Amino acid sequence: MGKKIKKEVEPPPKDVFDPLMIESKKAATVVLMLKSPEEDILAKACEAIYKFALKGEENKATLLELGAVEPLTKLLTHEDKIVRRNAMMIFGILASNSDVKKLLRELEVMNSVIAQLSPEEEVVIHEFASLCLANMSVEYTGKVQIFEHGGLEPLIRLLSSSDPDVKKNSIECIYNLVQDFQCRSTLQELNAIPPILELLKSEYPIIQLLALKTLGVITCDKEARVTLKENQGLDYLTKILETKELNDLHVEALAVIANCLEDMDTMVLMQQTGSLKKVLSFAENSTIPDIQKNAAKAITKAAYDPENRKVFHEQEVEKCLVTLLGSDSDGTKIAASQAISAMCENSSCKEFFNTQGIPQIVQLLRSDNEEVREAAALALANLTTSSPANANAAAEADAIDPLINILSSKRDGAVANAATVLTNMAVQEPLRAIIQNHEVMHALLGPLHSTNTVVQSTAALTVAATACDVEARNELRNCGGLVPLVELLRSKNDEVRRHASWAVMVCAGDEVIAVELCRLGALDILEEINRSLSRKNKFSEAAYNKLLNNNLSLKYSQTGYLSSSNIISDGFYDYGRINPGTKLLPLKELCLQDLNDQRAILLVNNKSDTSPPPSMEDKSSDVGYGRSISSSSSLRRASKEKAKKNSFRFSAGFGSPTEEKSEPASGRNTVLSRGGLTKEKGVRKGKGKKEEEKVKEEEEVLTVPKLTEGSLEKEWYPPPDPEFYVYVLEVTKSILPIVNIKEQIEVLAKYVADKMGGKISKEKLADFSWELHISELKFQLKSNVVPIGYIKKGIFYHRALLFKALADRIGVGCSLVRGEYGRAWNEVKLVNEARKGVIGNLPPPEEYIVDLMFHPGNLLKLRSKEAELYCFL
Repeated sequence: MGKKIKKEVEPPPKDVFDPLMIESKKAATVVLMLKSPEEDILAKACEAIYKFALKGEENKATLLELGAVEPLTKLLTHEDKIVRRNAMMIFGILASNSDVKKLLRELEVMNSVIAQLSPEEEVVIHEFASLCLANMSVEYTGKVQIFEHGGLEPLIRLLSSSDPDVKKNSIECIYNLVQDFQCRSTLQELNAIPPILELLKSEYPIIQLLALKTLGVITCDKEARVTLKENQGLDYLTKILETKELNDLHVEALAVIANCLEDMDTMVLMQQTGSLKKVLSFAENSTIPDIQKNAAKAITKAAYDPENRKVFHEQEVEKCLVTLLGSDSDGTKIAASQAISAMCENSSCKEFFNTQGIPQIVQLLRSDNEEVREAAALALANLTTSSPANANAAAEADAIDPLINILSSKRDGAVANAATVLTNMAVQEPLRAIIQNHEVMHALLGPLHSTNTVVQSTAALTVAATACDVEARNELRNCGGLVPLVELLRSKNDEVRRHASWAVMVCAGDEVIAVELCRLGALDILEEINRSLSRKNKFSEAAYNKLLNNNLSLKYSQTGYLSSSNIISDGFYDYGRINPGTKLLPLKELCLQDLNDQRAILLVNNKSDTSPPPSMEDKSSDVGYGRSISSSSSLRRASKEKAKKNSFRFSAGFGSPTEEKSEPASGRNTVLSRGGLTKEKGVRKGKGKKEEEKVKEEEEVLTVPKLTEGSLEKEWYPPPDPEFYVYVLEVTKSILPIVNIKEQIEVLAKYVADKMGGKISKEKLADFSWELHISELKFQLKSNVVPIGYIKKGIFYHRALLFKALADRIGVGCSLVRGEYGRAWNEVKLVNEARKGVIGNLPPPEEYIVDLMFHPGNLLKLRSKEAELYCFL
């Protein structure tokens, strides 16, 4: 036998690397291994990184800093299934970190992640891919990327997965996605509701809860509610409410039912099946505040529909809501108050709450919680609107005091609601008096200064409702409320401007306050508003007219019209026509102006003298015009000069210059003889130099008008008109006793014509030298303001003003209308005498124009040819 020879072992190839077992304790080393081409190393490295990431947020941040995210994204599409799975597991965990999410969006890995949801992939990959998407969908940009890359459809498919984690992650991601309207629409197209309803049967509460939350969002759309009803979703929800063990789901189930109740069909269905009664009973008897709150919210949502309110009323929902008002939870009280606000749109509901709800709501007005007070005030505002009975019930429950207190609240909604309730109450006079006794105007001062337009609007409306009495208006003025009220007229908000105009109109009922409002600029603002077609409203026009009615001089200058209800009083002056936006100077300033060649300003003043201060009585100056004028000397001098230049003779004192004629039939001397001023029967001969020196001395007084004006500034009086004073006495004595109105008008017209130069024929109208007469009066008075009684030669607009002024004194109704070319006329209304005593409806009174020029006393039927010729229309 030959000797055995030992076989030699062949050495390993020189180009093969010997296996190396590495144990690394550094994450950085493992991250470097992610770039290895070997599947085993990649798989083990991913597994190690996954375990490391699970330990906490700090580790996730460390991996991000080490640059692990970018190489991991490449592994999502690796050929090896284990490597791909392990990489996906890492991303499922890492995506909860906000910085990682941001980087993943930049790297655009959404397609790769969504691809892992395909049916061919393992359940584990589905779990972590859906987890990654759930984490990414928390932020808006992530939602957009998931939706745009078609992630919604595979997520809905995974709702039917056998793995509960996959279901949980998928429904959570869907819940985040449907917060966006576009996603909700697509979800409906993908028929997602049936699989979501199936999740309600899950044994895992978190899955049920997420499913209910998702349904709560998508059922905001009507199509989704219809689909839910068609798939017996209401039965699922009702069973959840009936199962005590599922009480942690009751709140969310009620939220879904709240959406469903918005549809009338669903409401009727629930009423027919008895589900609605169960829901209301469940809410009323529950001890869980959130359940009660959501039940009240459900009622609120549904009650916005009139038919739903009717169904709720039939189910006696009011009793449930009154019970909820007594809850210990502020949230429930707020929700119940809001539900009552919605329900009381139904008149029958309002009647129910009159005795069983309002006292409880009034109690909530005293709550320490501002939101509770706001909601209670809202309920009370709706309950008292168009309901005097409820307004009385609120007052009987002592609501006024807490409502006044709420006006100083920091919550604009609470203030607006409280103001609305007070407005509703103030419609009734007894309640308005009680409100006024609580110093409501002082309380409204803050809301009037608010920057919130709703608060401004309601506060102004409350002022309009409560300022119906003199005391209330004076309180508003004294506390400074007129200033912010006028400022609200400038508002760009239509409702604020309308209500502020209404309040100004009410306040302008008092002359003193109307004057103050004008001083604050209300009239100018309203005039500007009414010139704008887009900003004006009926109240702004009414307020403007109301203010003008307390300033008839301005009204006549601007509008050229005074109605029969506009009674001319002392101090009225006719400045002439002014353009819109032009400011009319007060009478005092006009009296103090230097003499000019413009139209004379006509003054109505039923005073025979000015009653100057005692210290001035012994002086021979007339203080009526606000300047020192030596009446007798000035007029004597004027009469001398005029007598030389003209063939006119002045009557005694300074009456109007007229051609020689006999004294008026009344037998009176001229104006100054009746006015208590220095009498002057003519220029006496023989005075010579002494008289001239006296005239010069008296004229020197005129050289220091400033001193006189300053000393008499506080004692200024409108110029007296003793002649007009006599006119009023005579008219009152002779015309007022006449019973027949038509006869009164005719006699008064003849009287006015007689005082203004008598009858003037149309042919001689051009020769009637009234302009010279007026100019001489202005020169004699050293003023542009001429009292109406001084005028002895007047035409249309002089006579029409005198007729109106005298007619107002004796109660004869007439209007004053300004025309063109110096025309003005008076319009009167008379009942046809032939129709008196006729049984049945009388025709309206006929309108006439009073002829004061051509045939004084004639009545020309309005719009007749004669009237048009008279008015020069």
